[in-house]
Amino acid sequence: MKKNLVLVKIDKRYCDYLRDFDSRIPFNYGKKESRPFIGVLFSINEYEYFAPLSSPKPKHLRLKSKVDFLKIDNGRLGAINFNNMLPVKENNVVKLDLKAEGLTKEEKKYAVLLQKQLYWLSRHSELLYSKSRKLYENT
Repeated sequence: MKKNLVLVKIDKRYCDYLRDFDSRIPFNYGKKESRPFIGVLFSINEYEYFAPLSSPKPKHLRLKSKVDFLKIDNGRLGAINFNNMLPVKENNVVKLDLKAEGLTKEEKKYAVLLQKQLYWLSRHSELLYSKSRKLYENT
C-alpha cells in the first residue's frame, strides 16, 4: 500500500545495530547526523523500507539511472541509492520538520534542497515505487 513520501532521520542506534549484520549500513552521526532517508517506499510484512538520499554531485549528471540508483531531476537534485534501503519500524525514524524555526543559513539551504527532492519524488512516485519493488523482488 502506498503512503505519502516523507523525509526522516534514522535512529543512530538502529543503524549501529544493523551494522553488526551488514557493514555497508551508512553512518549517520557527526556531520552526517541529519542524513535523510526518503519516506515509505513499500511495506512487506511488518517492515517499511526507506532509501537514502544523496545530495547533488557532479558525477550524478554523468551516471545513468539503474534498478538500484535513481537520479533526481536528471541528477541536478541528487539521487537515491536503492541498494542501501533499510527496513525500519516507526520507532526507528524521526520525521524531519523542514519548516522548523531557528535553522541556520546552511540548514535552511539544505532544507530547500530536501523540499525540492521530495517534490520531484512525489511527482514521480510511480517510478520510485516501481524501482524499489523491482530491486526487492530481485534480491
